[in-house]
Amino acid sequence: MPRYNKVYAGPVTQVSPQVQERVCAAAILPGTALIESGANFAQAGANALTKVYIAQDNYLALKGVDDAWPANDRIIGMEMLDEQFFNVRVPTGVNVARGSQLTTNSAGKFVLATTGQRVIAIAEEAYNNTSGADQLVRARVARNQLAAA
Repeated sequence: MPRYNKVYAGPVTQVSPQVQERVCAAAILPGTALIESGANFAQAGANALTKVYIAQDNYLALKGVDDAWPANDRIIGMEMLDEQFFNVRVPTGVNVARGSQLTTNSAGKFVLATTGQRVIAIAEEAYNNTSGADQLVRARVARNQLAAA
């Protein structure tokens, strides 16, 4: 059962995030990282080094945050802007502290960044994911942090 029911977390003063819609060849879980691949989206890999988008929940089809977008579907990627919060997907077994530096793993999920890896997001809450399933953790985009120390 998900902890949050939406991937975009605010602020409420902004009605919605800036988004891009593109086709993606793979099935994509909401809250994972996407990258541009020509005219399409692709799942971000480990330590993604290009512009990263967050896969939005498929609210247009009345799907929840644990329902993957089907392969070869047009999906919504949210641009990570400074003043906005996102609930990003963290795999089970990852212990996130508030202020943790996050990067992506090979499945586009957010994990703790280690020395030399690109920092994509900063955790805005502490959560020890021992639930046995991926969970959404509140984060915001990292700026001016190219590599974890």
